[in-house]
Amino acid sequence: MNDWLDEVKWDDDGLVPAIAQDSKSGRILMMAWMNRESLTLTVERNEAVYYSRSRKKLWHKGESSGHTQKLEEIRLDCDGDMIVMQVQQIGGIACHTGRESCLYRRFENGQWQEVDPVLKDPNEIYNS
Repeated sequence: MNDWLDEVKWDDDGLVPAIAQDSKSGRILMMAWMNRESLTLTVERNEAVYYSRSRKKLWHKGESSGHTQKLEEIRLDCDGDMIVMQVQQIGGIACHTGRESCLYRRFENGQWQEVDPVLKDPNEIYNS
């Protein structure tokens, strides 16, 4: 059955952090949260499904943007309290800002600098 889900150490809200990493480049694309249902759906669909804490509902990555994440591998860390997924990022954009990665700001000279380009205007992604 789903005994494998019992090996995950869910937090008090029933969530676990999940990191999406590009399977080819190794770049960290984003971090989001999963609950039991979203993790189960991710495995069943072979596409990332997260749980949105702000909207309090499941979030199939790419449902509005078309930028889905095809699952290639999933790992659970040694403590059982974090997941890393190797994904193929469809369309090359993981961030709602239109960038490849949500980690587009680097700390330099005492401040955060935007160092990655916007690949597609978010208005074109979400208002089309």
